[in-house]
Amino acid sequence: MHPRAVSLLAILGASLVLGAPRSFLNTSTLDVAVRWLEGAPDYNSGTTFGLPWPRGKFNANTTTFTGTAGSEKIQLQSWVTGYWPDGSVKWSGHAIPASQTIAEEYTITASGSDNLTVLFEKRQSAGIATDSGDGIVVDTGKISVTFPKSGSVLVSSIQTSGGKTVGQSGRLILRTQSDIIDYEDNSVNQTSIEHLEFQGVINQTTISEDSSTRALVTVSGTHQTEAGAGAWLPFTVRFYLYASSDAIKIVHNIVYDKNSSDTFVTGIGIKFDVPLAEEELYNRHVRLAGVDGGFFNEAVQGITGLRRDPGQEVSTAQVEGEETPDISTWATTVSSRTQWIPAWNDFRLTQLSPDGFNLQKRTKVGQSWVKIPGGTRSDGLAYLGGATAGGLAVGLRDFWKKYPTSLDISNAATDTGSITVWLYSPSAGPLDLRPFHDGLGESGNYTKQLDALEITYEDYEEGYNTPYGISKYSELFLYAFDTTPSSDTLATLTAHTNQPPVLFAEPDYIHSTKAIGSYWAPPDNSTAAAATIESNLNFLLSYYQQQVEQRRWYGFWDFGDFMHTYDVDRHTWRYDIGGYAWDNSELSPDLFWWNYFLRSGRADVYRFAEAQLRHVAETDVYHLGHMKGLGTRHGVQHWGDSAKQVRISTPIYRKIFWHLSGGDERVGELVREVLDVGEVWNVIDARRKVHTAGVNYVPDPTAVWISLGIDWSGIAIAWLIEWERRGPRWEESRERIFESMRTIANLTNGFVTGEALYNTYTGAISPPPTDPENLGEVTVAHLSASFGMLETISQLLDHLGPDDVPTGFLEAWLDYCYYYGASSVEQTARYGVSFGNLNLKQGHSRLTAWAANHLGNETLAQRAWNEFYNTDGLSLKTVWETEKVSGSKVLIPVDEASWLAANDAALYGLAGLENLALVGSALGDN
Repeated sequence: MHPRAVSLLAILGASLVLGAPRSFLNTSTLDVAVRWLEGAPDYNSGTTFGLPWPRGKFNANTTTFTGTAGSEKIQLQSWVTGYWPDGSVKWSGHAIPASQTIAEEYTITASGSDNLTVLFEKRQSAGIATDSGDGIVVDTGKISVTFPKSGSVLVSSIQTSGGKTVGQSGRLILRTQSDIIDYEDNSVNQTSIEHLEFQGVINQTTISEDSSTRALVTVSGTHQTEAGAGAWLPFTVRFYLYASSDAIKIVHNIVYDKNSSDTFVTGIGIKFDVPLAEEELYNRHVRLAGVDGGFFNEAVQGITGLRRDPGQEVSTAQVEGEETPDISTWATTVSSRTQWIPAWNDFRLTQLSPDGFNLQKRTKVGQSWVKIPGGTRSDGLAYLGGATAGGLAVGLRDFWKKYPTSLDISNAATDTGSITVWLYSPSAGPLDLRPFHDGLGESGNYTKQLDALEITYEDYEEGYNTPYGISKYSELFLYAFDTTPSSDTLATLTAHTNQPPVLFAEPDYIHSTKAIGSYWAPPDNSTAAAATIESNLNFLLSYYQQQVEQRRWYGFWDFGDFMHTYDVDRHTWRYDIGGYAWDNSELSPDLFWWNYFLRSGRADVYRFAEAQLRHVAETDVYHLGHMKGLGTRHGVQHWGDSAKQVRISTPIYRKIFWHLSGGDERVGELVREVLDVGEVWNVIDARRKVHTAGVNYVPDPTAVWISLGIDWSGIAIAWLIEWERRGPRWEESRERIFESMRTIANLTNGFVTGEALYNTYTGAISPPPTDPENLGEVTVAHLSASFGMLETISQLLDHLGPDDVPTGFLEAWLDYCYYYGASSVEQTARYGVSFGNLNLKQGHSRLTAWAANHLGNETLAQRAWNEFYNTDGLSLKTVWETEKVSGSKVLIPVDEASWLAANDAALYGLAGLENLALVGSALGDN
């Protein structure tokens, strides 16, 4: 290691203790209770979840998992999603089947052997799936589903255990047009606009290796016209089926890969056909979800409300969705005239805003639509089927929150009807992804762009405000029936669709394993000061939940995000001002929400954090092209700002959910995308506008200029996850972790160097171009540790253990933690210069707290609390209240906290909960 000035460890003379073993580590069996997030649900279609395990407890090759509900054994499928370095299980994923009886709590038992020479033979069972050359069949015991391996049909048939085919020809639909009609733009030739319809064409269909309880069928491809043209908007659709279940969970992903100025999406849908030939028109039923469990309930040919009454028994049967008595028993005044009763062929529910949906129906193409009274927020589920033929229900999770959406039931009066769930409704205007301004004269001139940044806070650059490579996540559920279900049953399934049941372990157990960070702990209300912080943390979460609703932060691209900064004068968030608009994970609110959930187990926190993850990880990050793996800084459009960095795509924001979910496959893909971000840094130079004068730098694979905070921590956590999960590149990732840690320690000033050169082949770090001789650069920035750097390094150290940390790395990190908040005198004594006027010290107090905890230093712990309370951010003088604003000043009445911005919330939240965990005993009653 390069000679270094006296380190903080030497100054304080403290010893480091990382994770003393707990008493239960000596046992060979461990029972872990898991419970439902929102209490036992009314319906269980099968559930997947994850569990952590203490270091060294269970060897992956000699451990078995079993599950029980009370005294009853349950079927359990298990797999390992994370390993400790010694090969023991760190995280496991588990799937339980559907069940009629749903317990409040389940127990997962891990049983291991101390004899590590005993190899556990992993038997892969075909389980509920069969893979043939042409397709895959999954039989859950309740439904049998066939998935072709080629063509444009993703699901060829859905058959119930009673032998009824209730669904077929499941396929993807895409509609586009070549331009947007603007009647004020004479340059657009409206007659030349081309309208096209595409279908999803399969490239590959695969089945999960183990399908004993849960089968995962993954279908990937692109959208093409019927003539085979197009091949764009790549998709991946995952179908999850569980033993004993009559439901299919469907995860739909598309990646936008077009120029936003010459192709405009007008509809994105998934469609299923429903055979109806054997069902009388009056025994065919349509159900469309309304508000809060309500339903539109009608028959294709209605026999109620007529001038003549068929009989109460007949009317009641139709309304209830039951088979009507034989027509020969009806009043002849009706049975002799059924040919005059209209059959309604098509039904449509359209949600074009978060506040209202419209309903309409028609008898056939070419006839007028008849308007039906609508409502506010549809729950997003449609059913089509018959009293004897059975049918399908398909629901879109967060239907109204992701408007514009639609539910179409078509051809219900023919032999084959269909249900189409429109993820983007054709009834809305075209999906316009063009930039919101024309460059304002900034194009091609960094000086102008930097000056504009001073006024609108937008980092603009032409060519960077592109949606090419962003993606969209949608989650649907399909339910199969032998007969038309009751509306109450459908209401239960609608609730299941919108809040899929979640199983998780208690916070105390998760915390005890140290498998997902040792910088958080369950809530602490032991003192008045701690209770105040806890109250404030709850205020922050509740306020942002409230703002999402009041400000209508919903929509196809927007749901899950929130705004960055408030405009006090206009009583609104700065939705239209550069970098003050959408937050895009600025300063790690994701980490606040997820760590808050870990410590509290609160359902509302989980749902809020999950929505943000699904948005940011997909829409704010690139998944194709030369910017793949990078995310976009906050702005008016999620993809519009020219700062493309790993600080938005960092897997530290996804890691908690990935593990708790049992290894969510889509999130696993997103995490892995960051592994190759080093190659992107060769193309996208984040410092291109602000390079130091006189420094000659050209990106090179062996020497890419990066930030040790924002950049290195982002790729380091990707390496850690790949190593943990034993992915295809885990050995490479492990070596890169060690090489980068070793070479960071070799920098004269360690992390205080701030920036360095990165070798994309090896992960090695070398001095920056501004200090080629490694004399000791000092470049400390307030953003470096604001995007999960502490959490990343802490998890790395927890994973390695004290004996395996490369020499000098811990000292380098502790030095950074200590000196960021130290006095300028101390900084100068240590490094020869002070760090200047740094800010975000409230947020950085958690670094001081981390150092104090690991050094066992009470004085440093007191300094951490002083930084938390008396530097910047939200202070003891802050009045934690909102003010109601109504009347003509605002569109609708709102509650505002004009003193609060997303940055403040994220930093206070993270520092508050981490400081309580790390140095809570030093808090007193401030």
